[in-house]
Amino acid sequence: MKVYPTQNIRNIVLLGGTKSGKTTLAETMMFEGKVIDRRGSVEAKTTVSDNTEIEQIYQRSIYPTLLYTEFMDHKLNIIDTPGSDDFIGGVISAFRVADAGVMVVNAQQGVEVGTEIFARQAEKCKKPLILAVNQLDHEKANWEGAIESIKQTFGKKVLIIQYPVETGAGFNSFIDVLKMKMYRFKDDNGTREELEIPADQVDQAAEYHQIVAEMAAENDEALMELFFDKGQLTEEEIRAGLKIGIANAEIMPLFCLSGRKDIGVKRLMEFVINAAPAPDKMVQKLKDGNTVPCDSAGQPSVFIYKTAVEQHLGDVSFFRVMSGKITEGMDLTNPENGAKERLSVIYAVAGKKKEKVTEMVAGDIGCTVKLKSVKTNQTLNGGNKEWAFEPITFPPSKFRTAIKAKVEKDEEKLGEILNRAHAEDPTIKIEYSKELKQTILSGQGEHHINILKWHLTNTHKLEVDLFPPKIPYRETITKVAIADYRHKKQSGGAGQFGEVHLLIEPVVEGVAPNNKFKIEGKELVLNIKGKEEYTMDWGGKLEYYNCIVGGSIDARFMPAILKGVLEKMEEGPLTGSYARDIRVFVYDGKMHPVDSNEISFKLAGRNAFKEAFKKAGPKIMEPVYNVEVLVPSDSMGDVMSDLQNRRAMIEGMSSEKGFEVLKARVPLAELNKYSTTLSSLTSGRATFTMTFAEYQQVPSDVQDKLLKEYEASEKEE
Repeated sequence: MKVYPTQNIRNIVLLGGTKSGKTTLAETMMFEGKVIDRRGSVEAKTTVSDNTEIEQIYQRSIYPTLLYTEFMDHKLNIIDTPGSDDFIGGVISAFRVADAGVMVVNAQQGVEVGTEIFARQAEKCKKPLILAVNQLDHEKANWEGAIESIKQTFGKKVLIIQYPVETGAGFNSFIDVLKMKMYRFKDDNGTREELEIPADQVDQAAEYHQIVAEMAAENDEALMELFFDKGQLTEEEIRAGLKIGIANAEIMPLFCLSGRKDIGVKRLMEFVINAAPAPDKMVQKLKDGNTVPCDSAGQPSVFIYKTAVEQHLGDVSFFRVMSGKITEGMDLTNPENGAKERLSVIYAVAGKKKEKVTEMVAGDIGCTVKLKSVKTNQTLNGGNKEWAFEPITFPPSKFRTAIKAKVEKDEEKLGEILNRAHAEDPTIKIEYSKELKQTILSGQGEHHINILKWHLTNTHKLEVDLFPPKIPYRETITKVAIADYRHKKQSGGAGQFGEVHLLIEPVVEGVAPNNKFKIEGKELVLNIKGKEEYTMDWGGKLEYYNCIVGGSIDARFMPAILKGVLEKMEEGPLTGSYARDIRVFVYDGKMHPVDSNEISFKLAGRNAFKEAFKKAGPKIMEPVYNVEVLVPSDSMGDVMSDLQNRRAMIEGMSSEKGFEVLKARVPLAELNKYSTTLSSLTSGRATFTMTFAEYQQVPSDVQDKLLKEYEASEKEE
């Protein structure tokens, strides 16, 4: 394979909902570029892209797959991405190294929620989009409906470059209003003939052509003047204007296709090469905010956007060359850890097919193997550069589950596999919660987690259980209370003795501590001698006051009392959850000249705190999340009703590009498997995000239920 210069490389990501035909389109692109000599099909499980066992079982893309094709003396790098929101991480990582997206829209469905999600991601990443209405040969293809939904979603940016003469089984030709020609296809292998536009289509084509020329002219003052002078533009002039508009994401040119029958694919590739941004026109941002031009004459540097383990190859690192030229055997340095890495081999990638190349230049995408200490989001540099490119930002998790190995001795192996899974897919998160005493596995949805479980069972032969995770509740108090506790133990020889009297009250932000209290009708005035304040690791505060007078408790025992209080705050009196936002005043007690020691006062302090806590109007607090749901209008009622059943507080509604946006605050306890329910309610057409908001008191009926459950579990133990 030849080495392509930077200006002859194009990097695109294929986007679109599940079943929009991205994988079939990618297969045809490789066929047109003669990278493969026959096209596989998803149904026959023979495509280059969906080449893993699990993808073939589900007959859909689950992982982003790097591919390439060679066409018109250019190399076109293609990343075929999953269509499900559960695997959004693959789309986001692809956007980091691609320069443009081709949004594939199913002609039967039009714009789906997935389309909108990926379009928003493109906007966030500032990447231009080319639209491709696919499967126009399907009997249920609806060109008018698809175009209407596209315009409703993307507005005035949509620019029709092609339209079909006929859709359905008879789809074999389209009018190209940029070239002002009709293309008719003779077979399913892309054999086409270029014809004059039929008389009954001339007026329609001329109207579209005028719109294309006007939109192209709007992107350049010189072109605008030319357009006003002549009233028209040449194809080259139009393309120049479109190129500017696409690069600025002001124009979304639209094409019509049948990837399966190879209709329009070649023309789409021609347009991508002629009008999509070339890498040499791009700059890449560093973590420190500076930029590096994509220049093949610069210092060599690569950015690792994905890691994987492949059979027969081992650890594979996928990269984009950000600057300079890399060669086989080159040594590069990781600025994060100072480690030197050798590029023992460089591959151009077409799915499982890897072709060795001796070098790659800035803008190209490929992979290497057996790097020692490189992770996703890291940079490797030559020439003593310390560049660290801006990392990929992955979305927060939407689905949580607890996981454990069915056989206890497999726990260590499970941990290793899960950590490796996170390295390959950073949207998989693993955390051992000391508080909950559970390993919590998080992902983008139940399907996402089930795919991982499939690999654990089938690839790694490891049986695991998934079950609802415990909720990280918090415990606090709402009023003042006092308690005392005497710890006394005699067992021959030196005994144990310690007595502690303490008062507790809630910490309220902005309210200073008082030293006068009325308890059970009696006045209690405290002499505050010392204060210690602690910010708890789990949120909230503990304020600890020494109010001992007359030496009733020796100062050397005060830290032991504090230790007892802290221990009980770590295992709250109500449900064993962390306690927070409490003031503790130790004001009296007793000690023994021989039997008093630190352990005695730690236990006395712990138990006195526990007794006072239960009398101080204790409340359980639960984590509440901000939830934003993007939902089609016809499912809004069902989604809102379901949220209200989950104790949601609806905070607002708005419309966005044909969808409704519902904002609510929902307790985490009510969000178990919400992504699955939402998908079921909306036939997979809705999506949501969730981010932690705050802790709020649980309703009294929920608190009673939690207390009973904890009591029952304590008895069992």
